[in-house]
Amino acid sequence: MLHLTKVAFGAADLAALERRLESRAAEGGMFLTTRFLPKRHAEVAGAGSLYWIIKHRLVARSPILRFGEADGGRVAIHLEPRALPIQPVARRAHQGWRYLEAADAPVDLAGDDTGLADLPPALAAKLAGLALI
Repeated sequence: MLHLTKVAFGAADLAALERRLESRAAEGGMFLTTRFLPKRHAEVAGAGSLYWIIKHRLVARSPILRFGEADGGRVAIHLEPRALPIQPVARRAHQGWRYLEAADAPVDLAGDDTGLADLPPALAAKLAGLALI
């Protein structure tokens, strides 16, 4: 399985990203556009996720549903309109998207019994920065 990473441009925190995804979904579906279809799209579609980078940390993921066509000859990456919190991991910002191997993907916080999913995102990021979680 393979994933993509992308900077959540303009999102100050995870709550802002979640509001943006909900808003875009209410407008008729959540998708991003890119100039080129990823060469390894078959490994990503339906099984992979888009991992969001906020303030130089991977903080959440949105499952990728499929790839399609968009206006102007661009490619649409259709996503589930939700941001699943993950264990924050440092990641440099970049333009566009990058691949993330499944073995390197951070674990989800939801559904575990550690209570980490209940931490405010800013606190979780600070603890991760100190290598405490």
